[in-house]
Amino acid sequence: MEKAVRAAAPYALVDTVRDFLATSHGATSVQLYLVDYGLSVLNPLEPVADPEQSRSLHNTPEGRAFGSQEPREQQVRHGDAVDHHLPVTVRGERLGILTVRLPGERSTPAAIDDLAHAADLLGHELLVAERDTDLYQRVRRVSRLTLAAEMQWQLLPARACSAPEYAIGAQLEPAYSIHGDNYDWAADRDELTLAVTNGMGEGIRASLLTNLAVNALRNARRAGIGVADQAALADQALYEQHRGDAYVSTLLLRFILTTGRVEVVDAGSPQLWRKRGKKVERIALEAQLPLGMFEETPYTAQEFHVEPGDRLLFLSDGVYEAVSPLGEVYGDRALARAIHSTSLLPAAAVPRALLHELASHRATETPDDALVLCLDWFGRADGRP
Repeated sequence: MEKAVRAAAPYALVDTVRDFLATSHGATSVQLYLVDYGLSVLNPLEPVADPEQSRSLHNTPEGRAFGSQEPREQQVRHGDAVDHHLPVTVRGERLGILTVRLPGERSTPAAIDDLAHAADLLGHELLVAERDTDLYQRVRRVSRLTLAAEMQWQLLPARACSAPEYAIGAQLEPAYSIHGDNYDWAADRDELTLAVTNGMGEGIRASLLTNLAVNALRNARRAGIGVADQAALADQALYEQHRGDAYVSTLLLRFILTTGRVEVVDAGSPQLWRKRGKKVERIALEAQLPLGMFEETPYTAQEFHVEPGDRLLFLSDGVYEAVSPLGEVYGDRALARAIHSTSLLPAAAVPRALLHELASHRATETPDDALVLCLDWFGRADGRP
């Protein structure tokens, strides 16, 4: 199956898996559902008989399998066949669900293991195939993205990532019309670099500004220099282009995986919160100038440490400055309650839960950009290199 899937055309991955499982396991149907940009529904890759083609994440077997990240079974009505719903996930990034219908007598534990392997293989190949086809990108949409949002989603590394030392989950809202907020990360053997950015303005202007900032930070990071110098070089690139008329608020961090030491540059508005045990608090950082505001701004890195079990939350101003219909700002107390209420959720599920609670607080249906990134820190066991 691996050879067949890797050799398949980018748009024919599911057809190839379907043909193989029909021959090897007697599968009578195979369907791939991909989660949409707003993390609200699972859309089928191909039309299905059910008029309600999309599957909710909240009250369907497919949605429950997606949320739990565990295979689920569903007995087919008027027959002995069984639908198996299997998470399609790559290094923590939740892509969707593979649903395979098998005859009841073929639904053995060994067969389910094979189906889980097929879902895992399909997930990895989807990420490769997206370089050459728009098919999977189209399926993820319940409405048209604005051009600014298209640019922002293409800029992101993923919506989740996991490693032995940490787990990350992130989400942007409004998903289909985001313009200025963004995040980025990259990991090496001994360090993780993370950036949360917010370009000023709206629409294409904000998106172009953030694109320049993120790529300038990546260029500096890939040169192997520290976070303070990364900020300085990105600042110069932005100032050279806009001469101070536009700037980008940025929170830039470098985690040392062996020790938990963190170097951070706070250049603007994104906030950093920490949950340690039962205590939730905002981490106070020395505020420095946003990137691109003035020519050759010097930046210095501060330090703090994370401990195994810590949860860090990164929030844009569209979260902590959101205003209710009564004019109440979604401030520190509400944030602390929301962080406590999501304590039992995995990192990948926290941003959507926080943004859902925020939506009930907002005064308007067309809010400012809102970004939530959650990082759970596990540390490196016994300080192994």
